[in-house]
Amino acid sequence: MADGEASNWQGTLARLLSQENWPEDLNEIVEKLSNNIPLSLDDGKFLFQYRDLDVIGHLAGIVKHARYGNKVFFNVNVHINQTNICTLACKFCAFRRGRRAEDAYQLEISDYIEDLYNYSNHVDEVHSVGGLHPEWGIEHYTELFRRTREEFPHIHIKALTAVEIKHIAKLSGLSILETLSRLKKSGLASLPGGGAEILDDEVRGIICRGKESSEEYLEIHRTAHYLDIPTNCTMLYGTIETIEHRVMHMIKLRELQDETAGFQCFVPYPFLPDDSRLPEAQLATGTEVLRVIAISRLMLNNIPHIKAYRMNLGDEVSELALQFGADDIDGTVQEESIMHLAGSTAPLDHDKARLAKIVSNSGSIPVQRNTTYTSFVEFNPPIVPKRRSLRMAR
Repeated sequence: MADGEASNWQGTLARLLSQENWPEDLNEIVEKLSNNIPLSLDDGKFLFQYRDLDVIGHLAGIVKHARYGNKVFFNVNVHINQTNICTLACKFCAFRRGRRAEDAYQLEISDYIEDLYNYSNHVDEVHSVGGLHPEWGIEHYTELFRRTREEFPHIHIKALTAVEIKHIAKLSGLSILETLSRLKKSGLASLPGGGAEILDDEVRGIICRGKESSEEYLEIHRTAHYLDIPTNCTMLYGTIETIEHRVMHMIKLRELQDETAGFQCFVPYPFLPDDSRLPEAQLATGTEVLRVIAISRLMLNNIPHIKAYRMNLGDEVSELALQFGADDIDGTVQEESIMHLAGSTAPLDHDKARLAKIVSNSGSIPVQRNTTYTSFVEFNPPIVPKRRSLRMAR
């Protein structure tokens, strides 16, 4: 099953959509989906304003079902955030610290390796992103990845956002192509896709001034795809963006995917607010989270997977999102700093059985995958024998 998909999912989708009685005002969108015609900006805006969320969720659920049936994917991973020291100060970020802050930290390579040893027997992916450390250039990261690959050859290294790649390149006097080439050679296997925020430079100028531009984000991912480094892509919503910003963000990602086919998964996640960061934020409700998941599935016809990122959404909303078009729920994670400092209360100590329970509760079949969606095993929790009663024992 290549990429977890049936070979003729588009034909299946057309058949499933034809079996439903859709509201008349959705007929044009349903027709486009049936014929694999990308939805337009106006289509996306219409869906965001559509009165009946359940209908939109049902439509997205059918698209997901045509592609993957009742399967939902997860992996067994650990997040290790290598440093919170950052030369930027994005308004939405609760993770970043200045170098002199009391709680600033940096994991030296030996510390990182030691930390990973705690999980190495039962994970197959390490996910590492962090701040823009003022002294960590290409030599630091190539040594980090070389050592990690040498110590843990079975673990896939998914690391570094686009802005981290840009920072490393600038600090090292290298092009993006040279930087990614050297990182890949040392062991970097994929990019997690964080830092897209909203791909509109006016919005970025307010919420993350100094970060890579919209075009730089896309170009860094384009270069990674050119080097056969698969990547994810993301969207942070609920700050100051409009509905049109969100839809255009998806369209820009879709257009790059048409060009490169290098995106594996789209990960939309809402801003987690507090009283001190970005007080003008619009704050996404639970129903809005589900709407974004559903519309992501409908707009991004060429990006295979839509992730319910439970580290941000929480287990309960993630379970609902699996009924609104999401087909992936990330992984076991084990430890994570960025989302939890921002306010996430999602548990960090999930094992496979607990993840599978979330999937099963949504009416889906849990399938363990690898990072690149090329290996799949349906997960069946181990059966725990019932204890015999004392009466039975006698």
